Amino acid sequence: MESKGAILIDVRNPPEFANGSAPGAINVPVNTISHMGQEYETDKHIILFCVSGARSSMAHMILQSKGFANVNNVGTLQNFVNS
Repeated sequence: MESKGAILIDVRNPPEFANGSAPGAINVPVNTISHMGQEYETDKHIILFCVSGARSSMAHMILQSKGFANVNNVGTLQNFVNS
């Protein structure tokens, strides 16, 4: 993913992330995602996931409201792994 320019973001909390995530994913918990932006260009391709899709859906809305135009919510980690 990163080699294609996409950023894979796991929006679960740090203990969940520490128990395993998708290869290459970074952890930006949903409660801190609103602070994201300075370090990433708003046209960067971002892929979000969590456990059930609820937190990644919230993160998707937050990032879109901050001007990120290329954000995809795959919902669950399982959806990402199986795609």
